[in-house]
Amino acid sequence: MQYLVVSFSHKNTDLETRERLALSQDEVRERAYKDLIEFPYINELIILSTCNRVEIIASVKDPFKSTDAILEELSKISGISFDELEGRADIYEDNGAIHHIFSVASALDSLVIGETQISGQLKMAFKESFEKGYSSQKLARVMHYAFKCAAEVRNSTDISKNPVSIASAAVAQAKDILESLGGYTALVLGTGEMGQLAAKHLISNGCNVILIGRNFEKAKKIANDLGESASAESVENLKSLINRHKLLFTATSSQEPVITKEMVEIKEFKRYWFDMAVPRDIEEFDFENIEVYVVDDLKEIVNKSLALREAQAKEAYKIVGRYTKDFFKWLQTLAIEPIIKGIREKAKEASINEIKRAIKKGYLPKELEEEVTKILHNAFNKFLHKPTKNLKNIADDPSGDVIVESIKFFFDLSGDEYNHLNRYKCEYYMNMVEEKGENCEV
Repeated sequence: MQYLVVSFSHKNTDLETRERLALSQDEVRERAYKDLIEFPYINELIILSTCNRVEIIASVKDPFKSTDAILEELSKISGISFDELEGRADIYEDNGAIHHIFSVASALDSLVIGETQISGQLKMAFKESFEKGYSSQKLARVMHYAFKCAAEVRNSTDISKNPVSIASAAVAQAKDILESLGGYTALVLGTGEMGQLAAKHLISNGCNVILIGRNFEKAKKIANDLGESASAESVENLKSLINRHKLLFTATSSQEPVITKEMVEIKEFKRYWFDMAVPRDIEEFDFENIEVYVVDDLKEIVNKSLALREAQAKEAYKIVGRYTKDFFKWLQTLAIEPIIKGIREKAKEASINEIKRAIKKGYLPKELEEEVTKILHNAFNKFLHKPTKNLKNIADDPSGDVIVESIKFFFDLSGDEYNHLNRYKCEYYMNMVEEKGENCEV
């Protein structure tokens, strides 16, 4: 078993390509899951698809064949050639894969370093995969450690304090253009997390907000929660609104542009539109008095914040490195503990059988059985003390796997209990079970 990640992100893929690769639609993602899980070399699978990345996280038997299968599936879904995808993809195996997953969970690989949204998105992706049976113990172990790692990064560094988000970067860009947002009214299209975040940043900068959503009642409730500076409008009034106001921020989950060229009217005043969605909400067009900023345009303002976070990022990466090392050490321990127990049980069984044989043949009085048994057990324990201690110590050694497999062969230890199949309490699963009032283990 090996770990594999095939990654497309803002680092290696432009916005247009990410739009085509997006697996945000349930039916498209389900199709990818079903096709890939049937591939004989893929054991388990998690698909993470956000506005800035598509990550295929897998437990596999053969990383090379599995990578080809993943790229072929993505090519079939996106219409992008296999060769282009292969040239763009970042592919990670084993240590590299685990380090990458922990970095993603800790928001160190994000466009916005330190943003906390990605950890929740990864949890939701794992939840979906686990509940539908596409992932099990092997990837649950990874997620268990990834979320622990992310929590320590948050708690031990300042990297997630006052984080810069895409929404805050868009508002900062608008403020930089207009010098002040006080007195302006901004349209916010989309009532999801990103839209609400943009609305909050706008209001905190003195801007009035008109929230627009497909569900008017939901938009109205959110606007009420945001306070006096916010109001709601029906999406039916969108065309009229975008031609009356200077500022527009969009963040819907639509797979097609919500604002098209036909909706736009020529106006004398300058308009600034910020499209925070992937796929984009605003159709590509060229109007003289409209400037459209998309996700990738906000990198510059995001990068300004990165310089302030470099020291914290270094500390965060040290934590990720330590957790990566500890994860593999822990995996090795799962194999070693049953082996130590198995060796001791074989020694105990051999001593008991010899004592019974000696009593049966008259070599040993029956009344001495208990005392002799204790003596033999103590002798075996002393004999095995040093070997078992050494065996525990190799858990952190690169040669550990080879030594463990050799010992299993020499002592004829076989079966699932010796093959990394110890169960443990995964944080996500235990939380889910507690909510149901049950008591189970993964």
